[in-house]
Amino acid sequence: MADQSPSDRTEIEAAVFRRLLAHLDTHKEVQNIDLMNLAHFCRNCLSKWYAAEAGERGHSLGYEEARERVYGMPYEEWKTRYQKPATKEQQAAFEKKA
Repeated sequence: MADQSPSDRTEIEAAVFRRLLAHLDTHKEVQNIDLMNLAHFCRNCLSKWYAAEAGERGHSLGYEEARERVYGMPYEEWKTRYQKPATKEQQAAFEKKA
């Protein structure tokens, strides 16, 4: 949009990212393998991108810290509470795309 300043655009994009994280948090039933099969990215991808972009800007943010920001809790806790084993169908779809 022509009327957006660069800082406005950054603020809007940041708000959209926060909204995406909130949406994913609300829908914990959506497994990472589902996201990978449908959209070719998952919460772990977001975590890697987050850590990489922080590093590009000179901030020290490790992958596990980025994961905690994306998952809203330590990854191992999220995994224990919400991650289910992949079904044969999910795994087959994932392997087909790889």
